[in-house]
Amino acid sequence: MKIIDSNKSVFEISQQYPELVQILATLGFKDILLPGMLQSAGRMMTIRKGATMKKIDWSIIESTFSEKGFLIQ
Repeated sequence: MKIIDSNKSVFEISQQYPELVQILATLGFKDILLPGMLQSAGRMMTIRKGATMKKIDWSIIESTFSEKGFLIQ
């Protein structure tokens, strides 16, 4: 199981786990695939902040990541 620190930025986490970007895109964070978005907004945005902004239920995020072999702490 890969552990994700929910306090780290999406950019930081994606450097360690590049597959995270595609998982987030399938969850509704489609903007992350736009050129430059990960390097700009991704440096300040955490998964939890993004979920709040996009109104995505946290339990869906946790279960999706769990299915992919990740644990969000």
